[in-house]
Amino acid sequence: MKKKVTTHTILKMKRSGEKIAAITSYDFLSTKLIDETGIDLILVGDSLGMVIMGYENTIPVTMEEMIHHLKAVTRAKPSAMVAGDMPFMSYQASVEDAVRNAGRLVKEGGAESVKLEGGRRYVPVVEAIVHASIPVIGHLGLTPQSLHQMGGYRIQGRDDESAAGMVEDAAALEKAGCFSIVLEGIPSDLARRITEKVSIPTIGIGAGADCDGQVLVLNDMLGIHDRPLPRFVKVYDSLGDRIRNAVGEYVEEV
Repeated sequence: MKKKVTTHTILKMKRSGEKIAAITSYDFLSTKLIDETGIDLILVGDSLGMVIMGYENTIPVTMEEMIHHLKAVTRAKPSAMVAGDMPFMSYQASVEDAVRNAGRLVKEGGAESVKLEGGRRYVPVVEAIVHASIPVIGHLGLTPQSLHQMGGYRIQGRDDESAAGMVEDAAALEKAGCFSIVLEGIPSDLARRITEKVSIPTIGIGAGADCDGQVLVLNDMLGIHDRPLPRFVKVYDSLGDRIRNAVGEYVEEV
């Protein structure tokens, strides 16, 4: 059985050049199966809003929904580290809200770390959560909770000014205490610059191959989805078709 993955494990993997494999999960059985593969990090992402709840985006996801799915995932007692997303408006209004809600994800949901979106302006939030002994993963680039502000799901950091700002954001998040940073939807050369700049691991999604690790949404990579997938998603199976075929055969037999 794989040793329990912790923040120290993740940091050590960066130092040794070992790639970090991360994936989303939202339920008990999927987590049991995933954990048998030796995955390093399981993210209970607010992507569950679209994948599980049927929302158009991640914005409607509530703390109660995040805690519900975290409980299901952590009941599987995975060796992988479990991170829980902080949903929209669980940390943006005040530092006090942020610490309280991060604590709920850990205390009620069983999360071993939390992830939140945003750069330098959220440094006080990150510092306060870390001060409360809760490990934090940062998230830069295409941040889905800011989709209205960004004008949709657009690649970020394409011009020199915004790219330089993102490098500064990454350095600020590291200094604030983040133990890793998700880089989503940014040019691969920028992801490489950030990865070389910071001493904490970067985990990419649509950010090229030079990050210290990669993360994908489980349902996307298994081919269980009802929407067009981003071009960077590699689909490893077509379980959606296989489910339809199997259930269709059952219906015919009945």
